[in-house]
Amino acid sequence: MTDFPWFKHYPASVDKEIDYKAYLSISDLFDESVKKYGDAVAYECMGKTISFNDLERLSAQFANYLTHTLKLPKGCRVAIQMPNILQYPVVMFGVLRAGMVVVNTNPLYTTRENQFNDSGADVVVIVANFAHNLEKIKNEIPAKHVIVTELGDLLGGLKGTIVNLVVKHVKKMVPAFSIPGAVNLKSALSQGAKQSFSKTALSLEDTAFLQYTGGTTGVSKGAELTHGNIVANMQQISAWMKPKLKEREEIVVTALPLYHIFALTVNCLAMLKIGAHNLLVTNPRDMKAFIKDLSKHQFTVFTGVNTLFNGLLNQDDFKSLNFSKLKIAVGGGMAVQKATAEKWKSVTGVPLAEGYGLTETAPVATCNPIDGTERIGTIGLPLPNTEVMVADDDGNPLPIGERGEICIKGPQVMRGYWQRPEETENVMHGDWFKSGDIGVMDEDGFFKIVDRKKEMILVSGFNVYPNEVEDCIASCPGVLEVGVIGMPDPKSTEKVVAYVVPKESSLTAEEVIKHCKESLTNYKVPREVYFTDELPKSNVGKILRRKIKEAHIEKINA
Repeated sequence: MTDFPWFKHYPASVDKEIDYKAYLSISDLFDESVKKYGDAVAYECMGKTISFNDLERLSAQFANYLTHTLKLPKGCRVAIQMPNILQYPVVMFGVLRAGMVVVNTNPLYTTRENQFNDSGADVVVIVANFAHNLEKIKNEIPAKHVIVTELGDLLGGLKGTIVNLVVKHVKKMVPAFSIPGAVNLKSALSQGAKQSFSKTALSLEDTAFLQYTGGTTGVSKGAELTHGNIVANMQQISAWMKPKLKEREEIVVTALPLYHIFALTVNCLAMLKIGAHNLLVTNPRDMKAFIKDLSKHQFTVFTGVNTLFNGLLNQDDFKSLNFSKLKIAVGGGMAVQKATAEKWKSVTGVPLAEGYGLTETAPVATCNPIDGTERIGTIGLPLPNTEVMVADDDGNPLPIGERGEICIKGPQVMRGYWQRPEETENVMHGDWFKSGDIGVMDEDGFFKIVDRKKEMILVSGFNVYPNEVEDCIASCPGVLEVGVIGMPDPKSTEKVVAYVVPKESSLTAEEVIKHCKESLTNYKVPREVYFTDELPKSNVGKILRRKIKEAHIEKINA
């Protein structure tokens, strides 16, 4: 085994290599967890809990419906479109246990952005709130079967009925729709309950998910993730968390949507393995309700993205929560800003450990140690059985300290992009996946992301990385959020432009620029600063610079 520099900084209890083929499939992991944890709470949402045994029974019913009632064969693709509600894990595990492929789709996508056609999904399972969008394109997609659920369907009894009535008639959150032949999820489960479940044989080579990329810098593509990819990453994450986490003892806060790869692998699967109690947050944007929910639990694990952590830290009620049981907080999905990490530690007493990964790596490739030896500003060390290198444009490794493209090799790297061989070839260099991120490795094996290759700004021949400028502006008093873009400039090729969401209306562009001049070289300082009420974000809260740029171009052309 190669003695990589990062091994010197592995926590003592983390093995350099792990058995990433410990299970034949995600279904095998699921079966083991149910057997071990039985009546312990698996998921909680809106005050309702379901146990591991409940999850086994309900997911078997859904698997039966797919295989016996709809008579669908192994390998069929089932698109799921719903937020964090109890129905999500029931349906997802049901699909996997039936030997079929989960196509995770974002409920906030418009009809033009749907992945139903690209994936060739045979079935769509959708929450009623978004069914009106599906109605508009139903005749244009291949799916022959539509299953609809309402938010309160698994909350049981009077509570479920009240939630559905309030959501539909009081809050008016369910626009009218008509999809002929659509079946209610409760009816599907009822039909599935009449059949006996028989396990579908699966291997690590079978496809488990078509997981669409965020499309933050281009067209969204379906990463084909096998059972082997997901099992490997789940094993790697479990090994990395071993210094702090114990079976049956953890309560994990899942505010990121489960249809996103970060929450899917880290919160849903790695935590399932240790019997964690998973608190599903349906609408984290409602900060008041979110914090109220947090106040009822002695949570131990918290995952999120920078904007989520930053948003919570700007709520006074959050600061008064009880953090005495919190063991681990992990940030991913986008760069964790230094100001956010420092404030999080001062409020909660727990470091905010940044990790890194992509949809194509299932997702985690690196993470900071969680034993107190984390290094703020880095994405940490490669996980067990993972190699990471910084490469030049030809794929050759660069020396320590030199900037280049982050490339990743390991059992978690996807099979390829679904039905896009040319796109797959563009990102693979042998067994190495080319991330499109510019990074650097220090002599201890800690990696740091400098920025997205495509979002780098060229000012008078110098590279300017938006992350660095954003990190500086975020530390300016009076700034809530910031997004930085490059715009054409006749004198210097490009100029740095910043869009800021202020905490206080009194904040001026001059103050922001002055703050930047104290920390940044002149060519990195924004030439223009604009203020806005909000910044465009992805489904998990990642600030979309591409959308900022599009809006800015529209504005100057108007």
